[in-house]
Amino acid sequence: MTQPQTEEQKHLPSSPVVADIRQDYLIVKLLGRLPSSLAQTYTDEQLHGIKSALGPNTWGGHFIDNRGTFKFPFIKWRFYYVFLLGKNKRAYTRTEKKMSVAMLMLSITALILAGMLFGLLSLYILKSALGIDLFPDASLGIWDQVKDWFG
Repeated sequence: MTQPQTEEQKHLPSSPVVADIRQDYLIVKLLGRLPSSLAQTYTDEQLHGIKSALGPNTWGGHFIDNRGTFKFPFIKWRFYYVFLLGKNKRAYTRTEKKMSVAMLMLSITALILAGMLFGLLSLYILKSALGIDLFPDASLGIWDQVKDWFG
């Protein structure tokens, strides 16, 4: 049973702790797996104890959480799959940190290189459109292709 809030409590920011333990994701999942006659017998204090014993729910709440099983015909085994996608909340290891920095640098380098190539291509097309011929009787054929595409 919850007590009514005072005026001061109504204006305070809400805490991340779920006020009604029966609305907590972990507890809802647990009680959903139990027979309803048994699930209703737990007190809020017991449910808080169960939640603290199970620890923080760091494995739940993924953006995409798809799990399932499947079976191939003529094979007696069943297989399962798990596809999880979401923000990584774990601390990185030293190797993961190095790989993360390397991938960031590689991505930035690739983006700069692609931008430079696009800029050079744009300048070449602009030069050709203006009729500027830097090397007589030499062409990459890009301007001819652009003229074919756009008439």
